[in-house]
Amino acid sequence: MLEKIVIANRGEIALRILRACRELGIRTVAVHSTADRDLKHVRLADESVCIGPPSSSESYLNTPAIISAAEVTDAVAIHPGYGFLSENADFAERVEQSGFVFIGPRAETIRLMGDKVSAIQAMKEAGVPCVPGSGGALGEDEQENLRLARDIGYPVIIKAAAGGGGRGMRVVHTEANLLHAISMTRTEAANAFGSSAVYMEKYLDNPRHVEVQVMADQHGNAIHLGERDCSMQRRHQKVIEESPAPGISPEERAAIGERCAEACRQLGYRGAGTFEFLYQDGQFCFIEMNTRIQVEHPVTEMVTGVDLVAEQIRVAAGERLSLRQEEVRFRGHSVECRINAEDPKRFVPSPGRIQVYHAPGGPGVRVDSHVYTGYVVPPYYDSMIGKVITWGETRESAIARMRTALSEMVIEGINSNVPLHQDLLNDVAFQEGGTNIHYLEKKLGIT
Repeated sequence: MLEKIVIANRGEIALRILRACRELGIRTVAVHSTADRDLKHVRLADESVCIGPPSSSESYLNTPAIISAAEVTDAVAIHPGYGFLSENADFAERVEQSGFVFIGPRAETIRLMGDKVSAIQAMKEAGVPCVPGSGGALGEDEQENLRLARDIGYPVIIKAAAGGGGRGMRVVHTEANLLHAISMTRTEAANAFGSSAVYMEKYLDNPRHVEVQVMADQHGNAIHLGERDCSMQRRHQKVIEESPAPGISPEERAAIGERCAEACRQLGYRGAGTFEFLYQDGQFCFIEMNTRIQVEHPVTEMVTGVDLVAEQIRVAAGERLSLRQEEVRFRGHSVECRINAEDPKRFVPSPGRIQVYHAPGGPGVRVDSHVYTGYVVPPYYDSMIGKVITWGETRESAIARMRTALSEMVIEGINSNVPLHQDLLNDVAFQEGGTNIHYLEKKLGIT
């Protein structure tokens, strides 16, 4: 097992990694910016190293500083968590070239999946269903691009090949707007991602966001751990996630899950990963693969009983997966609410000191959060301050437990989006299950 790990992240995921390391008997090094010296995991880690000022570009995105921290503390591995450098192939490459273990896929795999065009091509070759589209980056031939769109059928969506986070996308409903949309998306993609490559897909008007969790080792073994529904989104950012996805049968789960696991075997994938799909009219259509642990991983842990972060670490240490596909058991239902420091109606970030904090508890309730009474939420990073996760034998009981948990949660001194979650839990469409990815924005009046 790896003796000492640098946790190259912050907030709740850093604390989650630290706890997994402690259970495995692994020593930890917390790297942090000057703004984060009071983070809970920094206080609890065996060692800590300040790697720069508050700006992410000078701290959590500073590759030399992170590798130096590993060198001076005699660490043997680096866990990137999610966000920041977790899907940066150059970072993964630098880590391994410097003699450390990168807890994640190989750099070439991250690079392959990071380019949406090459990822889709790889998935097609592996037999994973994809959204009808251009099959590659769009060229400069305007007539050919117009023909492609006609063959696919309007509406279509133009996407940046190197895009992410909901940026670099434009929906086109008529031929008259296509060429302008391609040009604008290319410009936006070049400015945001350093690559002007774009591709075209059929725009699905009523899809759900359903994703499949996978885990693979370097010995050719791969399994899936079921699916999550992440359709409750605002501006492409997930708000509520749950597992299993409402309305997905065990047969559908097994079929799409095995296709994803087989794709991992063909790719020589290593570690945790998530295949993201649009699901409409009973069909799964691949959109991208995230080559890291996901924010919403706890709902999968709750229904399978598998510690995904610990499994990540074991796999990175060269061990085989701790279980086979036939040993994966799905039990009950789990729901996760992302708790953000923001105004629940205007969604304006609300940094500042938390005067009073009380986490909920009780049967089937889990809280992943790094905050505490007196903690100051900094203005420099993502506004998420924690996650409340509930489990129940049924979806109805998991939702009921979430209502109770949120009613017990106390966060004073800053605004939070707890009231939004309470409203959504009482929403009739959410209670019925199966809302599409546009539902929340329509409910909130966002166009």
